[in-house]
Amino acid sequence: MRLIPEATDFKEYLQELDVVDYNHPIIYQKIGEIFENQSSEIEKVKAAFLFVRDKISHSWDIQSTNITCKASEVLTYGEGICYAKANLLAGLLRGAGIPTGFCYQRLMLFHTPEEGYCLHALNGVYLRSLNRWIRLDARGNKPGVQAEFSVNEEILAFSINEKLGEKDYPIIYTAPNKNTIATLNAHTNALDMYMHRLPDVL
Repeated sequence: MRLIPEATDFKEYLQELDVVDYNHPIIYQKIGEIFENQSSEIEKVKAAFLFVRDKISHSWDIQSTNITCKASEVLTYGEGICYAKANLLAGLLRGAGIPTGFCYQRLMLFHTPEEGYCLHALNGVYLRSLNRWIRLDARGNKPGVQAEFSVNEEILAFSINEKLGEKDYPIIYTAPNKNTIATLNAHTNALDMYMHRLPDVL
């Protein structure tokens, strides 16, 4: 799939947002830690991706009721759903000067269309050394879900089945989808939100 940047100015993909608060002291400190021994751009992106994928728990996987949203909150509590984890990865990379946006898929929430759909968030990252965008999914791996860092063929957490109503959106957005952020801010129980309240269209 050909990725389509929403904006042509890379500054749009470096801006600090309320939920991508990379100047927060805890984010600033973590950027220094993660990138301390990484010299190349690709090494930095991979290190940040692996940190968010492996060290930040997906709230549903650990059956936590906590809801995080801002990058600093996700890092502080060490958990979040995909919307929140995408905010953190964007914060870490934007804070290091690496253009990062937001991408979405429409997925079946569980195993069948009857169980409903949801929007799933991942990140688009521009690699200057390769002069192109790649998508990375830091949702977190588990049995049946195995996303990897790759600059060639995408290895995302989920494959799309269009026949079952799923969809891959090609746009790389400069900011998170407003519905996803509103959902995080409107609820207090992550498990109830995940099962019943997630938006299913952009």
